[in-house]
Amino acid sequence: MNKFYITTAIDYTNDKPHIGHALEKIQADTIARYHRLKGDDVFFLTGTDEHGAKIAHSAKASGKEPQEFVDDIAGKFKALHESLNLSIKDFIRTTDRERHWPGAILMWQKLMEAGVLYKKKYRGLYCVGHEAFITEKELVGGKCPDHQKEPEVIEEENWFFKLSTYRSGIKEKIEKGEFKIMPATRQNEILAFLEHAEDVSFSRSKEKLSWGIPVPGDETQTMYVWCDALTNYVSAIGYGRNEEYKKWWNAENEIAQVIGKDILRFHAAIWPAMLLAAKLSLPKKLFVHGFITVDGKKMSKTVGNVIDPEELVKKYGTDAVRYFFLREIPTGEDGDFSEDKFMERYNADLVNGLGNLVARVLQMSGQYLDKPISMPNPQGIFESSSGKLMQKHLDVFELDRALFVLWSRIKDLDILIDEQKPFDVVKTDKPAAEKQLIYLLTNLAEIAMLLQPFMPDTSKKIVEAITKNKKPENLFVRLVKS
Repeated sequence: MNKFYITTAIDYTNDKPHIGHALEKIQADTIARYHRLKGDDVFFLTGTDEHGAKIAHSAKASGKEPQEFVDDIAGKFKALHESLNLSIKDFIRTTDRERHWPGAILMWQKLMEAGVLYKKKYRGLYCVGHEAFITEKELVGGKCPDHQKEPEVIEEENWFFKLSTYRSGIKEKIEKGEFKIMPATRQNEILAFLEHAEDVSFSRSKEKLSWGIPVPGDETQTMYVWCDALTNYVSAIGYGRNEEYKKWWNAENEIAQVIGKDILRFHAAIWPAMLLAAKLSLPKKLFVHGFITVDGKKMSKTVGNVIDPEELVKKYGTDAVRYFFLREIPTGEDGDFSEDKFMERYNADLVNGLGNLVARVLQMSGQYLDKPISMPNPQGIFESSSGKLMQKHLDVFELDRALFVLWSRIKDLDILIDEQKPFDVVKTDKPAAEKQLIYLLTNLAEIAMLLQPFMPDTSKKIVEAITKNKKPENLFVRLVKS
């Protein structure tokens, strides 16, 4: 059995989840479920990034201690994971002193042993929003383009990591296809960045950053986000505590990571450089998704258009929300959310498409077939032409295209019913009609199983209805503008 290890970025606990967080988790969950469907042994990890000056400031502003503050936010992310029906195997928190801290400390020690950490005085531009130093070249009009604020000028003595030492090594891994970054535009972006990547600050003064993991052997410094947060991908599976992590994080297994485009450099340059220095394997795949706008505008508290995914799920249901973000948002690119787009996609694809096909086929089969069909072999669902094409798309994280293939098959079956008219044929030739219905049911069963990674509850309902040869309750109720 092949082992497949997949992670998302760990979410920063300075605020509650929004639909951008939901998009990433749904995408990763779909890939995890796809690999389980193929028969792979899957480990799906997510979690929360809970240290940093911004969190300390947010906690203070809310009148809470930092730990109490992050406990509350982490709880909201866990609740969202349940609402989205994520099949995660583990949830790691960077404030976990028993499970995470030993891994971060060991990573620091390994980098020290490799001779890639050094201390120097530094003066630079610090973006509080990013919690990272940025260069003048990255500024637009003197401000951070993402946070629209001028960076602070900070001068202090920090530990630095020799990222420049590993530029050629990472580039070689990428060009050989051993470390694949998808989509290709992001791979090109990181290759360009690596040409001139400089060493990075790896710690902060304890006076400036007290909420974090202390640097081993230097009580004046606190680990910066790189060693602290990025190490979660291996600390969660045992790194720093035992050798169990080697079962999942090794060169033989497929390791995939799903992140947003704003943290590409962290995961495609700094993280692989750390792994090379610590003599650990690199991930096989890094998939980078885009951002979601709302009605064509960037999500912003100031604008007041931040969408709570929990509210969407309560209003429309888990699988409908999963479907919209997987189908409507181009995988690997930016996309837009609006209530109108949601309703249009829901009514067209779920009510008129999938829901209508299920109702038509099972109403006829329940009426004209004496017994349920034998379900297809799950191991063979990727053998059909549409199954093979879906697999091709899923292997390179083209989730929207995989769903397009599946919905094309749904449309084809609807057209076939209209052409063959089994509801009329049964009146004059029942054996022929039964043959037609068995064909339709078998195809519907395959569709239901192929749907499982994307819409697990809907898939289960359809499969159960087929095994009972009984039309289910309406899977989706038409949405009407209020």
